[in-house]
Amino acid sequence: MTQERRERHGPTRLVLASASPRRCELLAGLGLSFTVRPAAVDETPRAGEDPAALVERLAREKAAAVALPGELVLAADTEVAIDGGALGKPADATDAARMLALLAGRRHEVVTGVALLDADRGRLAAGVERTQVLFAPLSPREIDWYVSSGEPMDRAGAYAIQGLGALLVRVVEGNYLNVVGLPLPLVYDLCRQLGVDLLSAVGAVDRLGGGRYVGTTAGKRGTR
Repeated sequence: MTQERRERHGPTRLVLASASPRRCELLAGLGLSFTVRPAAVDETPRAGEDPAALVERLAREKAAAVALPGELVLAADTEVAIDGGALGKPADATDAARMLALLAGRRHEVVTGVALLDADRGRLAAGVERTQVLFAPLSPREIDWYVSSGEPMDRAGAYAIQGLGALLVRVVEGNYLNVVGLPLPLVYDLCRQLGVDLLSAVGAVDRLGGGRYVGTTAGKRGTR
């Protein structure tokens, strides 16, 4: 950001409140410099809470949980929703196989809540991105193969579209990066709502080699 923009809009340190390698890669791909500081919050859905409300609430809570003065905190939470409910992450291989069988040959919705918190001004902007995904029909052999790869574990909905899970997806309607875990157009919209000049910051850190990030927390496995 330019000096003028920093003086007008305060925070100069960007923090990603997520341990997700994919989210880190997407931000770094913009040439942004940021710190990774995963947030530990209770992700249990509330009674009657729909998936979109759940992910937005969790994104807001994650941003607030790690924010320090002088920081701009970005947080996100992604869920796979089908039949009106969020699947969450599989508890084990059997649960992963159950989720994949439920998704096979059907459409589901990926919802990501994103929150951007300006810690100094106490301002927060948040929103939800929705993407429709159609899975291919899957045989028991294909489900067993994918589960045995280990990729479904600790993934919302038991698949990762940016990995082997791409073989299982027939159609994506909407923002692809939302299915990966961080819809960048929504991030841009939230920056504009808070008056953050993202265009001046993008690519400014390292125009040739991409961005950089520091401060990862050991032992915390990221998802999406």
